Amino acid sequence: MKLTRTLLGSGGWRLTDLPDQTGRRHVVTGASSGLGVETARALAGAGAEVVLAVRDVDKGARVAATIPGTTEVRRLDLADLSSVRAFAADVAERGESIDVLVNNAGIMAVPEGRTVDGFEQQIGTNHLGHFALTCLLVPHLRDRVVTVSSSLHRQGVMRLEDLHFERERYQPWAAYGQSKLANLLFTSELQRRLAERGSALRAVAAHPGYSDTHLQSQTGNAVLNSLSVVANKIVAQSAADGALPTLYAATVDVPGNAYVGPSSVGELRGSPRLVGRSEAAQDAETARRLWELSAELTGTDLPA
Repeated sequence: MKLTRTLLGSGGWRLTDLPDQTGRRHVVTGASSGLGVETARALAGAGAEVVLAVRDVDKGARVAATIPGTTEVRRLDLADLSSVRAFAADVAERGESIDVLVNNAGIMAVPEGRTVDGFEQQIGTNHLGHFALTCLLVPHLRDRVVTVSSSLHRQGVMRLEDLHFERERYQPWAAYGQSKLANLLFTSELQRRLAERGSALRAVAAHPGYSDTHLQSQTGNAVLNSLSVVANKIVAQSAADGALPTLYAATVDVPGNAYVGPSSVGELRGSPRLVGRSEAAQDAETARRLWELSAELTGTDLPA
């Protein structure tokens, strides 16, 4: 399959600008659909060895068969901490080094549910699973961690006293916004802690704008799902274009705690550039408290 090289609009950073990745290993979570597939495809096409970390290995294998280059499929269920630990243990047993960890996997505005470990499933999958994975893999990382957030983090409120909506009525979009805000707070606090340790690793984040993926059709509401599918075809950019901010964040020399998104007004589409974030996403005290709570809930933290 030919490597997709598309970008709506003109000018700016394109897939053709992706630096050579020969000799580098990337782990991409959620690489069996949507943005994850396009991220893995582009990186492998640029010469990287790409590990597709996916919940459904059969589906992952079918995707990998369409990607030219060096790929490997491994099981990772971010909604199950035992799976996260098993994935990290496997990396350790292999004695592998990973240049870039791309925390891409996510779910959006799904009906209320719980992970295997009892977490609200959006914060559990989108944040806590990636938090644990990152902490466990840090000893094996050489370059950076890229965490995929969303422009909808701006609607997010961190409910540190009720992270799992046990007191407040569950609202799918509120839970999603909280999880995406958590991604940015995690990135900033990870960068702070890495710098404090004198580590050369970088923690950065990206968001895809409005991209045509399967996420918008998992709300559990048939009418909303149908409207989302129609809107995707009319308004959204392709998943390949939506992956460009992640690819930029993963391969370009950006500073720690950088946040990359599309360049258009409203950050819906366009070539990637450094973008801003909400005031809530810059709250250092909330970031610290979220880190401590996440470490307690997952039983993981950065190595001493």
